[in-house]
Amino acid sequence: MVNPLFDRLFARHSGRGDPFLHLPDGSTMSYADFLGQAARIAHVLRDAGLQPGDRVAAQVEKSPQALALYGACAQGGFVFLPLNTAYTVDELTYFFEDSGAALIVCDAGQAAALAPIADRLGAQLETLNADGSGSLTGKAASRPDSFATVPRGPDDLAAILYTSGTTGRSKGAMLSQDNLLSNAETLADYWRFTARDVLLHALPIFHTHGLFVATNVTLVAGGSMIFLPRLDIDRMIAWLPKATTMMGVPTFYTRLLDDPRFTRDLVAHMRLFVSGSAPLLAETHIRFEERTGHRILERYGMTETNMNTSNPYDGERRAGTVGFPLPGVDLKVCDPETGAEVPTGEVGQIEVRGRNVFKGYWQMPDKTAAELRADGFFITGDLGIRDADGYVTIVGRNKDLIISGGYNIYPKEIELILDEQPGVLESAVIGVPHADFGETVLALIVAEPGARPDLEAVSAAARARLARFKHPRRLILVDELPRNTMGKVQKNILRDTYKDLFAEA
Repeated sequence: MVNPLFDRLFARHSGRGDPFLHLPDGSTMSYADFLGQAARIAHVLRDAGLQPGDRVAAQVEKSPQALALYGACAQGGFVFLPLNTAYTVDELTYFFEDSGAALIVCDAGQAAALAPIADRLGAQLETLNADGSGSLTGKAASRPDSFATVPRGPDDLAAILYTSGTTGRSKGAMLSQDNLLSNAETLADYWRFTARDVLLHALPIFHTHGLFVATNVTLVAGGSMIFLPRLDIDRMIAWLPKATTMMGVPTFYTRLLDDPRFTRDLVAHMRLFVSGSAPLLAETHIRFEERTGHRILERYGMTETNMNTSNPYDGERRAGTVGFPLPGVDLKVCDPETGAEVPTGEVGQIEVRGRNVFKGYWQMPDKTAAELRADGFFITGDLGIRDADGYVTIVGRNKDLIISGGYNIYPKEIELILDEQPGVLESAVIGVPHADFGETVLALIVAEPGARPDLEAVSAAARARLARFKHPRRLILVDELPRNTMGKVQKNILRDTYKDLFAEA
């Protein structure tokens, strides 16, 4: 047996001296050096007693060493569990407990807070800092730079990514080797990636976009990445002349368009701009083409499936649409109640099937059965339309999930905290359009009779317990929340009422 993911993405670059990562300080890391780093880390994980299939949870800043940890997990047969760097200790505790993580890797600044949790769960703890230092790399320094790759099969788990719905607990999407590899190969071919490509990479690597789309596609093609720590317009503009491609969320493109240095001449040599993780406004499409002559390629994916659709590389890239189903992906637009396909041009719930579709939710068989049909179709919860030409347009979600800046936000989690605050009777959290983030969080607060809540104090309480990207951008006091005859809050009415609140943001 071989290890398909490691063999196809990593092993074939063994000994290769060509650059893999171009770093902000002007230095490069070759493929050979990167694979050596991954092998040394794999030794540390195995020496710690980890067995193939064990989960490695990582909440670390973006760095070459953090990316090498992903490679080490692939080579050693461990299941990689990347976690948002903004998560609080309370949020992390659930992920560690639910996944049964055998090893937790965190920034040294978090070690004191996470050590008691690791001890209670019987997990080991290592540190890895943004500059590449830490106990993990300290131990790795003395290990060999080669490692005997652990055999794994296409259906073996490669990663668990936690996603949120609108009710219940966060769900761990189980992604197999074949899920990740098949999608990477499809995208590299569909988007024409080659070894000559240099991808401007300013995305986080705890999210499927930066890790399993941008990185895996680059590895499949054998190209290189300009590896920037985060969204930094000055650095992006400085490095763009050396790039051929870029992947980003809508925020990247709106911020670039706001900078006068971002000109047609600056990107005349570029081959491709890709956007995803949140809806791209048609206005941004138009402004970008007018400024640069390039048409952004928008695509659609999910944590559970990686990428499902894409506007064409050759052919019309239609603003407001996410293009066609990718090769190997079956897509249906169905009636949410009956599951029957709706006629062309009518709104329905999107369902997808293909090698990219995940294996189910970690330790949630009932949830898996409810969302993953016996015939392999996954019920995405997204509402869409497929037009007569085959283009798919996402028009909303059948769930109340908020996607802001590419990150999933679970409204109920925020509402529970708001409802606990003095003077608050109830709350409703919704996502409203925002030019920079796609959506942003808005909270509507109903006061207890005779009370007047201190909204600043309520907001401070939420900020203390939630990752920054979940913070409500604004809290608004209202007399009551709209409800239907069954007493359910009608969030669609709230979204319509406040849809223009941040229109000028």
